[in-house]
Amino acid sequence: MKVALVHDHLAQDGGAEKVLKTLTEIFPDAPIFTLLYDKKVVENNYKDKKIEVSIIQKLPGGVKFYKWYMPFMPMAVEFFDLSEFDLVISDASAFAKGVITPSKTLHICYCHTPTRYLWDYTHQYINELHYNKYLKKIISLILNYVRMWDKLAADRVDVFIANSKLVQKRIEKYYRRGSKVIYPPVEINEFKVSEKTEDYFLIGGRLAPYKRVDLAIEAFKNTDLKLKIYGDGVDLKRLKKIAGDAKNIEFLGRITDPEKAELYTKCLAFLNPQEEDFGITIVESMASGRPVIAFAKGGALETVIPGVTGEFFYKQTPEALYEVIKKFDSSHYDSKRIREHAENFSSERFKNEIKEFIETEYNRFNALAP
Repeated sequence: MKVALVHDHLAQDGGAEKVLKTLTEIFPDAPIFTLLYDKKVVENNYKDKKIEVSIIQKLPGGVKFYKWYMPFMPMAVEFFDLSEFDLVISDASAFAKGVITPSKTLHICYCHTPTRYLWDYTHQYINELHYNKYLKKIISLILNYVRMWDKLAADRVDVFIANSKLVQKRIEKYYRRGSKVIYPPVEINEFKVSEKTEDYFLIGGRLAPYKRVDLAIEAFKNTDLKLKIYGDGVDLKRLKKIAGDAKNIEFLGRITDPEKAELYTKCLAFLNPQEEDFGITIVESMASGRPVIAFAKGGALETVIPGVTGEFFYKQTPEALYEVIKKFDSSHYDSKRIREHAENFSSERFKNEIKEFIETEYNRFNALAP
């Protein structure tokens, strides 16, 4: 069986890229087709892999300013020639699922979400753009075209896998398709449970507006409670401005994986004030034996057990988050029990479920072939 992997782009290192990396471990000989890649991301994770890119890679600013080429991405992904493969697995939250495959090829899409800025977050996305109203109108027209293409692209997929029950519902709503839920892989063994904790709360990852790190900063900045923030992103400058000269809030910037594991295992709790499709950082914290304080929406509802692995707050406001933090007592949580729960989302579990699912679907697909 000849396999190809398709990914939206390799311009950052997030949850989708962790899934792709695990898929390359299952299918080590499979080439990766992607719209574009950043050399640093490839060198860190896919150094010995064959990678095929689209024309966007070679266009002016194609890597650094790739978002400006979004109107051309549907066409670019359709240019990939996948005619020699028996199985194509697209790892998609946007364009990868739109590849064109021959009738003899089974196309399975691991869907992180129907493209957020095209569907359930389209109005929020437009409102958050820092452009004048005329440019926003033009962008809205472009999104309308891409939205129609996205629905057609979903029709090309033979079988969908959803990364959570929340995403499964979105696939049903926007694409009118069924799907199988297989939770993403988390490298549980990269994290350890510590005997002792320190007196800080932790938040971090890719710093983007929807991550709502601002909400945590507002909750902490007029208190004596310590908050450490790791990561980098487009929202960093705004977040630092909100924090002002608060001595109890520390920005750590980009950190290594071992540094992140150390931060997790010694924090009082990890904060998740945003709505995530799944939320890998939540599970990473639990793999370190540390509880999570999460907004009660999205993937957190599928991973956090109140009173056992963490707590929820129910209004997405600094005040609601602070009320939970004020009453929070980390000694009430059993680190070993939290770690055991995290093992339900391990990479080994993911590999076993994916391989079993692919084998079943591949046999069914070929049994139906003329």
